Amino acid sequence: MIDTHSHIYEPVFNADREDIIMRAKQAGVERILLPNINAESIDQMLGLCHQYPDYCFPMMGLHPTDIEDDYKQVLADMEKLLAAPNHPYIAVGEVGLDYYWDKSRAKEQEEVFRTQIEWAIKYHLPLMIHSRSAHRQLVTAISEYMGESLTGVFHCFGGTTEEAEELLQFPGFVLGIGGVVTYKNSPLPETLKNVPLERIVLETDSPYLAPIPYRGKRNESAYIVEVLRKIAQIYNVSEQEAEDITNSNVKRIFKHLNWH
Repeated sequence: MIDTHSHIYEPVFNADREDIIMRAKQAGVERILLPNINAESIDQMLGLCHQYPDYCFPMMGLHPTDIEDDYKQVLADMEKLLAAPNHPYIAVGEVGLDYYWDKSRAKEQEEVFRTQIEWAIKYHLPLMIHSRSAHRQLVTAISEYMGESLTGVFHCFGGTTEEAEELLQFPGFVLGIGGVVTYKNSPLPETLKNVPLERIVLETDSPYLAPIPYRGKRNESAYIVEVLRKIAQIYNVSEQEAEDITNSNVKRIFKHLNWH
């Protein structure tokens, strides 16, 4: 299994990060992909990747809810990291649009998102996209780059069948499915019946959105086993088959990962 979206570099894991990694390995997690969120998170993320080479892999991006007044400078600094030869970044992320709490920076969010889509094109990297209460604007933004062979993940997908269809019209993209799919009243299992297994990847979004039976607790990569189990049930395949197909989807999207 591959956890395509985890923030285990965050301070909430400082006390027991080594145990978290050990439990993930014991659970069968082969790799953990780490999206960046802001200027402050870079060093901790890279430190973790340095400590666990070929296991933890970094992305570079500015999260939509982390846009401050100095965002242009932050973007300039981040792009320098992506432009460096032999950089370690496997994707541009976590990027996107989030109008759930606050729409006051909607214009800046769209500008920052477009800038980072252009990085993905320029540096031939996939996108790790966060979208909350912004589906229409998201589709509009990506549609502008339709001819550009973009690839990536729509992280933490929780939308309707119609929204899934709209997102999957972008051929290089897959849906990131995490703990929400295990929740009792989640409509996601029904929605996924209309989504091919070849178009999803697994994720935890640790420390957020822990699956049942850990809901309400701090999430961690080892818990991705519960997501895999649920996906296997939904698609009526063995857990091994669900793992093989979702792993192969990750390999298709994240071409800069080490697969030796």
